[in-house]
Amino acid sequence: MDRATTDAELAVKYAMAFVGTQYRWGGDDPMAGFDCSGFVIEVLKGVGYLPYNGDWRAFELFEMFREVDNPTIGVLVFWGIGKDQIGHVELCISDKIAIGAGGGDRKVMTTQDAIKYNAYVRLRPIKRPEKRLMYFADPF
Repeated sequence: MDRATTDAELAVKYAMAFVGTQYRWGGDDPMAGFDCSGFVIEVLKGVGYLPYNGDWRAFELFEMFREVDNPTIGVLVFWGIGKDQIGHVELCISDKIAIGAGGGDRKVMTTQDAIKYNAYVRLRPIKRPEKRLMYFADPF
């Protein structure tokens, strides 16, 4: 295995440890909860692909890494209505499944909100929602 594959697999293993962690708008840690970019940032920091200090939104993460055409393990998947309006990011654990903090938005600030909106770190099939576009970028 080459180094990039090893790092991508390590990122997926780390990300999987957070399944079930509540969503929290602006969240960036497992104790209080994650939003989509906070979750991806923690995973990439954990495996050494982002500096320890720093915070980025989904759009900024997209611009940081090399765009690729297809999902594979470790690739980030982004959704938006255009490349300049990306609003969500997740980590691909395969070419068909991604893990991410989802189900919430700026209304989700507490545990009760997360429960109400069913918002947490979870696995979902990679699919194109109506009126949104998908993009992929490889941090490894």
